[in-house]
Amino acid sequence: METFHAVAQTINAFLWHDYVLYAVLATGVLFTVWSVSGQYRALTHGTAVTLGHYDDPRDPGAINHFQALSTALSGTVGLGNIGGVAIAIALGGPGALFWMWVVGLLGMVVKVIEVTLSMLYRNVEDPDNPHGGPMWVARRAFAEWGPGWGKFGVFVGGIYCVALLVGTFAGGNMFQAWNVADLSAGYFGWPRPVVGAVLAIAVGSVLIGGIKRIGNVTSVIVPLMCLAYVIAGLYVVILNIDQVPSIIANVFHSAFNPTEATGAFVGGSVGAAMLWGMKRALYSSEVGQGTSAIAHCAVKTGEPVREGLVAGLEPFIDTLVVCTITALVLLSSGVWNRGPDVFFDQTPVISKMTDSTWSAEPQPMPVRSGEPWQDGTTVFMIWHDGHGGESERWYGLIEARSDGLYLVLDRLVSETRPVFRDAGAFQSYAGAGLTALAFSQTHDWLGKWLVTMAVWMFALSTIISQGYYGEQGIVYLFGQRAVLAYKLLYCFATFVATLGFMRTDRELDAITTTGTGLVLLASLPITVIFGHKAIAAYRIYVAKLKAGEFDTDYHKARLVDVISGRETRTPGD
Repeated sequence: METFHAVAQTINAFLWHDYVLYAVLATGVLFTVWSVSGQYRALTHGTAVTLGHYDDPRDPGAINHFQALSTALSGTVGLGNIGGVAIAIALGGPGALFWMWVVGLLGMVVKVIEVTLSMLYRNVEDPDNPHGGPMWVARRAFAEWGPGWGKFGVFVGGIYCVALLVGTFAGGNMFQAWNVADLSAGYFGWPRPVVGAVLAIAVGSVLIGGIKRIGNVTSVIVPLMCLAYVIAGLYVVILNIDQVPSIIANVFHSAFNPTEATGAFVGGSVGAAMLWGMKRALYSSEVGQGTSAIAHCAVKTGEPVREGLVAGLEPFIDTLVVCTITALVLLSSGVWNRGPDVFFDQTPVISKMTDSTWSAEPQPMPVRSGEPWQDGTTVFMIWHDGHGGESERWYGLIEARSDGLYLVLDRLVSETRPVFRDAGAFQSYAGAGLTALAFSQTHDWLGKWLVTMAVWMFALSTIISQGYYGEQGIVYLFGQRAVLAYKLLYCFATFVATLGFMRTDRELDAITTTGTGLVLLASLPITVIFGHKAIAAYRIYVAKLKAGEFDTDYHKARLVDVISGRETRTPGD
C-alpha cells in the first residue's frame, strides 16, 4: 500500500504542476473578459431560471433547472467542502482560502461556458434521457472541422471518459465513503464494513432509478443539508466574530507571504498556499472538469445558455459560501495549528536503515487528558532536516502491546538525517475529522452530530451524482449494455473504500486530486478550443434577454413545485 500511495503522489505532482494552475487561472480570466463578467448574469438571471421562472414542460430533457443544479451541486457540495477545506488549511495555511476565492470567482464563468458548450452538443435523440458532457462536445465539434476529424473527436471523447471514470471512482466515490467510515468509526465505533454496506445499498437503490430518481433525491437532500450546515457554521463564526477581522487579514497576508510553522501546522510558502487552495477548490467545485455539465445536460430546456447561467451558481454556492464558512470555523477554532496532545520525556531515537530510509524507536504513549488513546489511532510528530529546511509530519500508529500502548512511527524516506522539532505528538485528524474537531471547540455535540450527519448526507449525494457521471462515460464507451455491470462495480468500490486504506492528509489528497487532475487535463483543452462557440451563443442569448424576447416565458412557480419537478411534468409523467 505504501508503494501505491507513493505512485499516486508522484502522478499527483505531475498533474498539479504550477503551469496547470496558471492555465486554469488564465482560462477563467479569458472567459471573464470575453463574456464581460458572466458572473453577474449567473447571479441574477441564473437565479431566476433556477427558481422556475423559465421552465417549460414541452422542452426536451428529464429534470428541471432546480433539480439539475441540485444534482450538480450534490457532486460538488460534499466532503470537498468539509474534508477538502480542512486539508487545504492544514497543509497550506490561511492563505489557501484566498486562492479558493480566486477559483470560485473565475470558476463561475468557466462553468457557464463549459455547460453551455455541452448543452449545444448534447445528444437528445431520446428526449427523456439526454446525454451530454465534454465527450459529446469532442465527438461532435471536432467532426464539424471535416471528415478526417470525426474519428479524432471520438478518440478524444474516449480519453475524457477514461479520466472521468478514474475521477468518479477515486474522488467522487472512495474518498467520500472513506471519510464517512472514518468519522463514524471514530465518534461512534461503528464497524467500517457495516458503514460500507449501508452506503453501497443506499447508493445502488438510487442509481438504479436513473436521473429522474437522482434529481428527486438530490433536490431535497442538498438544499436542506446545505442550509443546516451553513446555519451551524454561521453560528460558530458569530460566536467568534471578534476574531474574524484578524482572520481575514491573515488570509490575505498568508496568500502572498510565507506562513510560520506553529503547532500542528508545519509552515507554508506562498506557493504552498496557492497549490493547496486551488487544488482543493478545483476538487470541490469541479471547475474546468466538465463533470457537472453531464448533470446539467439532463435538464428540460431549449436554450443552452440558460442552463449554462444556472451552472455558474455552483462555484458561488460551493466555494464562496460553503467552503468559506468551513474555513472560518477551522481558522477561528485554532485546531489547524493546535499544540501537541502529549509530550514524550525525550524524542525517539532515530536509526538509519538505508541511505535514504529511517526508522524511529517505538515510544510508550503518555496518558492524555480527556479521551484516552485507542489502538490503531494515527499520530504524527514534526521533523526537519536540521539545516533550516521546511518541517514535515512523520506519521505513525498507536499499537497495543502487552505492556501498554506504543507509538510506532512509519519508515521515513529522507536524503538527510531527520531531526524532531520537539518531543510533542499530535493525533492526526484527516479530512472531515479536523472540521468536526473545529466545530467541537464550540460545543462537543456540534462536531459529533452535525458534522457526522452532514458527512453522511453530503457523501451519499456526491457518490450518487458522481455515479451518474461515470455511467454516462460508460454509455459513451460501451453503450447501455455495460451500465448494470458498472453500477455493481461502483457500489462495490463504495464498500471497499470504507475498509481503511488511507490514513493521512497527504494520502487523501493524492487519491482525490489525482482523479481531479486527470479529468481537468482531459476537459480543459476541449473547453478552450471550442469556447468561442459558447461565447457566441451567450452573446446572442444576452442580447435577446436585454431586448425582452424572453418576457413571455417568465412566470411565477411555487417553490414546492419547482423542488418536486411538478411544474415541468407533462400529462402522463
